[in-house]
Amino acid sequence: MSANDRVTPAVNGFLNFYKPVGITSMEALRRVKRITRQRKKVGHAGTMDPLAEGVLPICFGQATRLMEQVVSGRKRYVMEVRLGASSTTYDAEGDITTVADPTGISRHQIEQELQQFIGVIDQVPPMYSALKVDGQRLYDLARAGKVVERRPRQVEIHTITIDTLDLPRLCLTIDCGRGTYMRSVANDLGAALGCGGYVTALARVYCGGFSAPESITLDGLEAAGDDWQALIHPVDWALRDLPTLTLSHLEAQAVRNGQAVFSSVKHGDGPDGEQRRAYDPEGLFLALVQYQSDRRLWQPTRVFQNHEPSPYAVPTT
Repeated sequence: MSANDRVTPAVNGFLNFYKPVGITSMEALRRVKRITRQRKKVGHAGTMDPLAEGVLPICFGQATRLMEQVVSGRKRYVMEVRLGASSTTYDAEGDITTVADPTGISRHQIEQELQQFIGVIDQVPPMYSALKVDGQRLYDLARAGKVVERRPRQVEIHTITIDTLDLPRLCLTIDCGRGTYMRSVANDLGAALGCGGYVTALARVYCGGFSAPESITLDGLEAAGDDWQALIHPVDWALRDLPTLTLSHLEAQAVRNGQAVFSSVKHGDGPDGEQRRAYDPEGLFLALVQYQSDRRLWQPTRVFQNHEPSPYAVPTT
């Protein structure tokens, strides 16, 4: 049995991983699993195109139970757009068709057109995407030469900033919510400007609390060797922006069993649906809890088994 075939003890937590250009998110995950020798309960949070590079959080063990929290979190992309042409895939990997000379377009015009993309908008997904229509992936249909009607989906874009404009090259920074297709933004902006547009480079620099400057590349993970676990963030790291709830020993045992605990002067009430991370008196992370205002209860929605105090627990006095 080779070193890469050996399975190391199960790990719980998050790896802030930086996916390189040229591979799918699933291929990146396979390579991480090979390097770490973790085979079970390993997943990634937020699929990226092969063209894209950037932050791809990897969840190990119990952290997979918080994958939805990370995927639903805020994202930031830096995107380079080529104006003046369109692409069948909305990026540089498709068939390119010249549309119109963009050299007469001003920065002000682009800023004006970008306004329609801010807020909660309806966005039509690209044909070259992993969404399914009647059980078939859109990209499989597209590769077979078929184009089908795609229903618009509601997505949210918080801000779009023009970083550089050197026509036909346009570089944007976009803050958005889950499910937003950057390729559709480039294509739709090009259509609005009347000159066409497609993505030539894309980097995700922030995803659900994970940022690019603190991420680790494949080479860095390989170089870490057997010390790679030092790169893992605790499970509750992904929830560190939520308020905390420190429970008594009796309450902690109830939460471990999936039972709710009553609100009190110590715990306080919250708005209905508010989420908090709950700890026992020793600082062990117990659960993600949610407030039910009608019953004045903190109900666990995700329960975790930890054996070491968390650095993100609030010290008890």
